[in-house]
Amino acid sequence: MHRFYAALLLAFFIHGHSVPDVNRMWEEWKQKHDKSYSNQTEMDFRRAVWEKNLHVVMKHNQQATEGKRSFTVGLNHLSDMTAEEINEKLNGFKMEEHADYRNHTSKLPSGVSTPASVDWRKSGLVGPVRNQGLCGSCWAFSSLGALEGQLSKQRGVLVPLSPQNLVDCSTVDGNLGCRGGYITKSYSYVIRNKGVDSEEFYPYEHQNRKCRYSVTGKAGYCSSFHILPRGDEGALQAAVAAVGPVAVAVNAMLPSFHSYRGGLYDDLQCNSMLVNHAVLVVGYGSEAGQDYWLVKNSWGSGWGEGGFIRIARNKSNLCGIATFAVYPSL
Repeated sequence: MHRFYAALLLAFFIHGHSVPDVNRMWEEWKQKHDKSYSNQTEMDFRRAVWEKNLHVVMKHNQQATEGKRSFTVGLNHLSDMTAEEINEKLNGFKMEEHADYRNHTSKLPSGVSTPASVDWRKSGLVGPVRNQGLCGSCWAFSSLGALEGQLSKQRGVLVPLSPQNLVDCSTVDGNLGCRGGYITKSYSYVIRNKGVDSEEFYPYEHQNRKCRYSVTGKAGYCSSFHILPRGDEGALQAAVAAVGPVAVAVNAMLPSFHSYRGGLYDDLQCNSMLVNHAVLVVGYGSEAGQDYWLVKNSWGSGWGEGGFIRIARNKSNLCGIATFAVYPSL
């Protein structure tokens, strides 16, 4: 451990940061993110992880400054966790083993030109960024995000729905609460239950609890869902343009994703065959000749670009963004 610290501190000296600087940054980071630890051993471990992540951030951003990277990274509330911990605790998307891909939509209008860019935030179809905490409930936030968009499109007002309702009540449909779940089985629950409560009525608690759904708090519903053709970015673009926000799964395994700060995310190590995290595509566009997807995450507004990430589009299904895409119908 002492050699590990020595190597880290040498790196900080090289980058112009003294030991007092690093100590100050650590204390400020803990205060900003309200971090406290149960004992000295835990704090020492978290400090070591944090320093390692700080070094990675500094090295990456130096490359970005030199024009070698198209995105920047930074410290956030996850910076005292290892990549393995983040993937285990937060990335709870589960892929259906025998998904019925024949159920993909055929209702998209044909012969209609797709706009060059879309941002459903500007039309009021995207709710506020929320934070799932240390609970693998990304599937609930993603699926309900798409449903919120459809309901807002119909009603003209957006009402945030309750991920906690799904975490607590959709286990009979095959979801596992904070241990992960399926986008399609979220919709199966809403269809079977004939509704889902609002966030205001059934607030999020970051943990598994007893099911407390009440028709009194019902704020949403759907009648069916549609799975898009696997790996087809063109179909995903058409759906986002014609329908609205679409629930998708991505590969969020890399440290560069965990610490993403801003810019166009195009890490070539982001394998399209491995998806483990559910998010929401809320638009797409291009910048400086580079196509991107506009994606809403559920890791709080302190992550990424105010809680959003721009992932490279039309780049061989980077991060598997079109591998499993679903939207509901009312």
